[in-house]
Amino acid sequence: MDLNFLLTANSLTNLEFFFRIFAALLVGGIIGLEREYKNRPAGMRTHVLVCLGACSVALLECLLSSDPTLSISAIDKTTYTLGRLSAQVISGIGFLGAGTIFMAQKKISGLTTAASVWNVACLGLLVGFGYTWMGLFIGTLITIVLLFLGRVIKINAVKHVEVKFFNRAATLPFINTYFESLGVLILDIDFHVEAITDINQQERNLYTNVYTLHLPKKVEYVNIVGHLSEYSNIQTVRTRNA
Repeated sequence: MDLNFLLTANSLTNLEFFFRIFAALLVGGIIGLEREYKNRPAGMRTHVLVCLGACSVALLECLLSSDPTLSISAIDKTTYTLGRLSAQVISGIGFLGAGTIFMAQKKISGLTTAASVWNVACLGLLVGFGYTWMGLFIGTLITIVLLFLGRVIKINAVKHVEVKFFNRAATLPFINTYFESLGVLILDIDFHVEAITDINQQERNLYTNVYTLHLPKKVEYVNIVGHLSEYSNIQTVRTRNA
């Protein structure tokens, strides 16, 4: 089958064909480079391969739609419809994205990378079907989001702090007053108490509070831990994932 004939039949010149491939390489490489720079599971090569693969599928569908050897009207319409192969790319890429997501110490990582891989597949299809400038424009927006959105829009963090202390009557008001003075909002408290024997062989109650805190921009997480640990009745202060 003559490739040049197919390209011409589908209003695709060789120049346009290679331009779309190069555009997919470019947009996938730029987004992948940002992920590679941040040492994420899926880097530049993965993003480039995904984008090129999706672009290839889109180009294949363009070629098949104009292939004179395929008599679409003579066969069941459900056998081939434009977009059917592309739909498999969109659904199938989820398996690759899932491979970039992992959980360590109850903390989920890799969601942004998974989203970028899925977006790159969509961009590859967009470029492959001929919407090259739209693909490049959206690819630029995705890159800007990955690079700058987290810096421009600061999201107040939710943190977890575990505090172990004695003398509940005096210590709780101190902790509450301290958080209030910083503008820290207490979202939730998980607590328990246990009886222990101190060095003087006296039985005392050791209280453990796990605070879920909403921190304002100006408050540093590390400073909270340091300041609380200086109080005499507080035995230990440590951070928690959840």
